[in-house]
Amino acid sequence: MDKKLITSILDSRKTKNSITYKDFKLNPSDLLLSWGKNKKFVIRTYGCQANVRDSEIIRGFLLKIGMVESDTFNDADFILFNTCAVRENAENHLYGELGLAKKRVRTNKDLIVAICGCVMQETKPVKFILDHFKFVKIIFGTSNIPSFYSLLEAAIKDDIVAIDLENNFDQVFEGKEDLNLSRFSKVVAYTNIMYGCDKFCSYCIVPYTRGKERSRRKEEIINEVECLKRLGYKQVTLLGQNVDSYGKDFKSSYTFASLLEDVAKTGIERIRFTTPYPSDFDEETFKVMKKYDNIMPSVHMPLQSGSNAVLKKMNRRYTKEEYLELIDKLKKHIPDVAITTDIIVGFPSEKDKDFNETLEVVKKVKFDQAFTFIYSPREDTPASKLKNASSKEEIKNRFNILKKLVDDIAEEKASELVGKTCKVLFETVSKKNKDYYSGYSEKGKLVHVRGKSDLIGSIKKVKIIESHTYSLIGELENE
Repeated sequence: MDKKLITSILDSRKTKNSITYKDFKLNPSDLLLSWGKNKKFVIRTYGCQANVRDSEIIRGFLLKIGMVESDTFNDADFILFNTCAVRENAENHLYGELGLAKKRVRTNKDLIVAICGCVMQETKPVKFILDHFKFVKIIFGTSNIPSFYSLLEAAIKDDIVAIDLENNFDQVFEGKEDLNLSRFSKVVAYTNIMYGCDKFCSYCIVPYTRGKERSRRKEEIINEVECLKRLGYKQVTLLGQNVDSYGKDFKSSYTFASLLEDVAKTGIERIRFTTPYPSDFDEETFKVMKKYDNIMPSVHMPLQSGSNAVLKKMNRRYTKEEYLELIDKLKKHIPDVAITTDIIVGFPSEKDKDFNETLEVVKKVKFDQAFTFIYSPREDTPASKLKNASSKEEIKNRFNILKKLVDDIAEEKASELVGKTCKVLFETVSKKNKDYYSGYSEKGKLVHVRGKSDLIGSIKKVKIIESHTYSLIGELENE
């Protein structure tokens, strides 16, 4: 958002008690240290791993001023909502959560409620929040995290709404990613290798909320991974909207494959990455994956549709045939690779013929898992102006057909794992049964095993004894 837009937002509130901040203060003031001591905070994060990593960095800011994390609004002194704009229901969920936060405001008048993330890069939601949730005290965008302390200090000292929505999309805040104490896990970590997206898929809001592609310097990334290894982390996931575009903004011969190999050479035990864009994915990356055992044999590669006509309307830069050819090349290098994907049902131009082509691709590839979504129009994207070629009932029926096919394939593939052994990195205690501990196999399968707390952070051989389609029950080998 530009300054004129910020001004129009503030004018719409018809108040003088609003201010914009863009000061970058990475060390807390005495006021913040005094205010934050032993106060409680809650962070609610929606959306992708990039949002999770952003929340981790903000969490680091809060811990640094002496605050204590809570999981409930009931005793919170600070509540942060980190928002996702990819689908409409995530935005609607935010408004429901704000309603719950309002109840806490009634019992704690000093409560500070903050909202950040992708939704805050859109005009109408910001205006809606300012008009309907007047207890919100801080608003900032995806590129404004370094101004967090300035915003918080302003909200504490003055009766204002502290806002920073100026686009800093041209900047990469190097040297500020290694706030390791802020990470939600002590076992697995996310590391940004780049930000933004240049693809401009017709349905997608991300280029408008996270800006153009810009890569971090390789030295910063490698240093961060080496730091994670020293701290005892067992796995790093390299993050980017299109990781295989890494380095293109540098116009360098140093590619994503080059970076992946250098990360593998750090010796950290497990490496994953997300998300590659099909037309940028190449055999050099496949060769690196095959060469290093610490690069996990699993790939998430979005399909979105199996119809060339729909892919063209989506502005996806590949055809069905090119996608399938890429899958074949990947499997030639890594025959047992696990492949997951994203598929959109009910894109405005989709007809039965197009949907049937998607089903054929799913049957051919046999994805280990597919995240399926009914198309959700996002305002100001080109696809939002297209008229639907199908009724809501037709789209819902297609979605159910696709989901059943995806589930049937996943169940078949998961059942084949029963009796086999895999290596599981244990991350946490099971949410459903405290006697079990949960982790992921090399191929990204969720596995639960009965055990003790010392399993967390270890990699163990596990024999699979039960399949529940998207999760597996195992037992420690020789135990």
